[in-house]
Amino acid sequence: MKDKNAKRILIVDDDDNHRLMLKATLSADGYQIFEAADGDEAVRKVEQNFFDLIMLDLKMENMGGIEALKRIKQISPAIPVLIMTAYASIQTAVEALKLGAFDYLLKPLDMDQVRHTLEKTLDYQKLIIENKTLKERLSMEFDFSNIIGNSKRMRELFEVLALAAPSDTTILILGESGTGKELIANAIHQNSPRVDKPFIKVNCAALPENLLESELFGHEKGAFTGAIARRQGRFEQAHDGTLFLDEIGDMSLATQAKILRVLQENEFERVGGNKTIKVDVRIIAATNKDLERAVEEGAFRKDLFYRLSVVPVLLPPLRERKKDIPLLAEHFLKKYAEKNQRLIQGFAPEAVDVLMRYHWPGNVRELENCVERAVILCREQFITPNELPIAFQTLNETDESGKIDVSTGFTLQEVEKELILKTLEQTNGNRTRAAEILGITRQTLLNKLKEYKLQ
Repeated sequence: MKDKNAKRILIVDDDDNHRLMLKATLSADGYQIFEAADGDEAVRKVEQNFFDLIMLDLKMENMGGIEALKRIKQISPAIPVLIMTAYASIQTAVEALKLGAFDYLLKPLDMDQVRHTLEKTLDYQKLIIENKTLKERLSMEFDFSNIIGNSKRMRELFEVLALAAPSDTTILILGESGTGKELIANAIHQNSPRVDKPFIKVNCAALPENLLESELFGHEKGAFTGAIARRQGRFEQAHDGTLFLDEIGDMSLATQAKILRVLQENEFERVGGNKTIKVDVRIIAATNKDLERAVEEGAFRKDLFYRLSVVPVLLPPLRERKKDIPLLAEHFLKKYAEKNQRLIQGFAPEAVDVLMRYHWPGNVRELENCVERAVILCREQFITPNELPIAFQTLNETDESGKIDVSTGFTLQEVEKELILKTLEQTNGNRTRAAEILGITRQTLLNKLKEYKLQ
């Protein structure tokens, strides 16, 4: 029985015995083989069928390999073609490469070399197709226009979102406060099959435990003091849609257990009720906490962490995507200039300079607030450092924030310890992110913390 997923290879050669040998060998390797005795027949078959790869002999009577190659590339430019040629025709093979052939094989054929070249060619073709598909999906199918950024970190993020959004899997968004986690969650929903269904948001840090449980699962009348009527929870409201659990790292262990059950069984009971309610909800969670550390400390359930982080999405802090600061600043300038009916053309170069050099502990949210303030205070056509907060007006090239005092007399261990402390301070104690910045594994960082008694 033929494998319908087997790669389809067309062998074009006027030597019957040579075709038969190739067909027998490559069929045994799992390829689906088709034959053509000359260039004319090859062109007809390419017009009528799909092939993953063509092996084309150069020397044939009716239509030679070069002419056949030209015709094939006109019909289907993407099909990779391997030229088969004797050493004496090597110059013609080079001409074929210029016309679009992928590679050439020297006769008499070395079958190990043939297998290697086939695998290499098909792998390359698969990569080309995957890249093309991803670019098409990013440019046409997905709309991330609300997310501003052109830095390498953001382009990588867009690729992850394009692959994850159309699935139904659970996504965990990780990032510092102010990086735009809710914006990302909304973009995932808007580019998912559930886009026409509800997108419900819950801030797990904004409610005490007893109220959070009722908020999520609803309650029956009389379940507690003040429960004067039955109330649907957020899970029911999000049925067939998406539920965004923001700041899930602040959730109690008791509520975590109930969230885990919904993820596993797609069911729950309202507070004070005994009727089991079934729901179909996609979960997107977000946190600014180091959940791996919380798991180690017993503050977060390991099983829930694994359930949530099927696809982890790491949002970089603004200081690690500084290339995006001018883009973001211009976006916020336009937004607040229109809102406040101000005619402001842009930022003065010295204002852009200090924006680029600032550390941005509050990330994109801080930048937005900063630009809104500047728009309100600006009385000229361009925003200058004078309209920015005091911290920006005093910012200069000699700012020592975040630098390490290193001079002679310090041991390497002392410098390393100071670097680790500064990096942990920069990441608000996030050991996973600190390890990435330091260029070491998380376990190596943990070992260093233990060695320097910093735990």
